[in-house]
Amino acid sequence: MIKIMIADDQQLIRNSLKIILDANPNFKVISTVSNRQEVLDSIKKEKPDIILMDIRMPKMDGTVCTKYVKEKYPDIKVIVLTTFDDDDFIFSALKYGASGYLLKGVSTKELYNAINTVEHGGAMINPNIAEKVFKLFSKMAQSNYAIQVNDKDTKNFSKHE
Repeated sequence: MIKIMIADDQQLIRNSLKIILDANPNFKVISTVSNRQEVLDSIKKEKPDIILMDIRMPKMDGTVCTKYVKEKYPDIKVIVLTTFDDDDFIFSALKYGASGYLLKGVSTKELYNAINTVEHGGAMINPNIAEKVFKLFSKMAQSNYAIQVNDKDTKNFSKHE
């Protein structure tokens, strides 16, 4: 069973996501929180596997909260679930260790798939978000910006990748 924390400042969103996720027998929502301090307090008590993290929350935005979580609890996976497809938010979330970036318009099936994928070590982002990431990498490549990659980074690639 995958233990999930929902971090969103809107109660309606938290409650709705809890209903949707609890309908899946493989998921258990162990806490719903509305800000950074509640995230950190709840992690100590509940030990989630995955946090669904909103971007805009009081006291600290979700990208910085993701950084906090990943520094203190590197095994906890974070999926950003937001309405914002702003480049700065996307790249900050990924830079700080988010394993996924989904827009709130995602279907239930896509959300379930993303949670399962991330729990098993993968990453998941919406197709339009992926397009933005690829455009950034393309710009970086065209400007000869080098990204250092070592064997550890590529060990899980198959030969055709």
